Amino acid sequence: MSVQHELNFDPPPPPPPPPRRPRKGKARFDKRQITLAAAGALALLAGVIALILSLAGPRRLPPASLAVSRPEPVIAPAPAFRIREEIIAKGRTLSRILGEQGFSGAEIERLKADVKPVFNLNMIIAGRRLRFISDSEGVLRSIEYDLDELRYLVITRDGAGFKAEAKPYPFEVRTEFIWGTVEDNVISAFAKRGETDVLALTMTDLFAWDIDFYTELRRGDTFRMVYEKRYLEGKFAGYGDVLAAEFVNRGRAFQAYRFEYPDTRKADYFDREAKSVRKEFLRSPIPYAAVTSGFSYSRFHPILKVYTAHLGIDLGAREGTPVHATADGVVLSAGPNGGAGNMIHLRHKNNYETMYLHLSRILVAPGERVEGGKVIGLVGSTGEATGPHLDYRIKQGGIFVNPLAAKFAPVSPLRPEFKAEFDRQAKWCDVLLDAPSLVLGAVVH
Repeated sequence: MSVQHELNFDPPPPPPPPPRRPRKGKARFDKRQITLAAAGALALLAGVIALILSLAGPRRLPPASLAVSRPEPVIAPAPAFRIREEIIAKGRTLSRILGEQGFSGAEIERLKADVKPVFNLNMIIAGRRLRFISDSEGVLRSIEYDLDELRYLVITRDGAGFKAEAKPYPFEVRTEFIWGTVEDNVISAFAKRGETDVLALTMTDLFAWDIDFYTELRRGDTFRMVYEKRYLEGKFAGYGDVLAAEFVNRGRAFQAYRFEYPDTRKADYFDREAKSVRKEFLRSPIPYAAVTSGFSYSRFHPILKVYTAHLGIDLGAREGTPVHATADGVVLSAGPNGGAGNMIHLRHKNNYETMYLHLSRILVAPGERVEGGKVIGLVGSTGEATGPHLDYRIKQGGIFVNPLAAKFAPVSPLRPEFKAEFDRQAKWCDVLLDAPSLVLGAVVH
């Protein structure tokens, strides 16, 4: 067998030019090099985070099974179903809706009674979705109602009656990361990273025990956070838990790590030393509210036109702005109180009391127990007030103290028997929080 070799008669290529000596001094980069370096850094960062997340493993989702080659099973075609969906309009009752679907009055009452142990159907909310699922012959098979953002109610026939079950939505939960620098406010910083104000406010709520995000926020403050996003049928369906976060305010770093107790399934947030991020009191009853008048023993009263003590701080806000209880407590009084207008008076542990004045609306009742952060009223201008604002006051041991100067201790720390497990989880979160700075630092240097 003969082998023919193809001969190349083209002249040889010219020798390469000698290498140019690098210029002494500062290196110069064109725009294309800078763009490629930045793109490479971001790609490397995304790869590292994806690798870490894959090593950490998905949360709340079963591991994928190994693919094995086997004959495809013969699957019978699924029966065709028809779904009619209705967004419940204001004023629409369940009885009227079911009546339009052909239910008799007796069937409606039986359905309500059978479902009541799971959910009271008289409590359906306008704006929620109600779905009627029928088979190909038009026979109603089930009714679904969206209970909240995580669960839905399924009602089916059970003999002559009905049965109900609350089911979780089959979300896909993805762990994601965000970091950035504050230029004007936290919400716009998150928006620049493609996330909504809901996630921004979730983070500020975490650190509201230590930072007043209206009076203490500074340009150049930084943040980074590991959090969950929920997807339903490939579409974004809301945020899950924040797993870890850090906010650096005026050079001081505040951290929060989520930990769920294995025995009670109750979750809370702790710093790296396993101390609760929650303090006895929130820094402010209205996030992002400006202090329009401070604590003083001699202030000129704008209505009485005399100098008098102002034993609280005024927070400027629009009428109807939610007012939050700054700590767990019991409502001592809630109602009109002379020049204070509509006022709420709370008693807290360690001999503390708080007062919320000039409210337009009160949302709690005397004797009621409230948790720190609960909305208890709305900003107004009742009583001796020139415009909408909140007069917020704190007493300790019967003596008024300046809310802006008071220092509060953390609440109960992590239970010691779970410290080792907390440290293990926190270390994973530290790796995720540090990933961008490690990758970008390696590229720069």
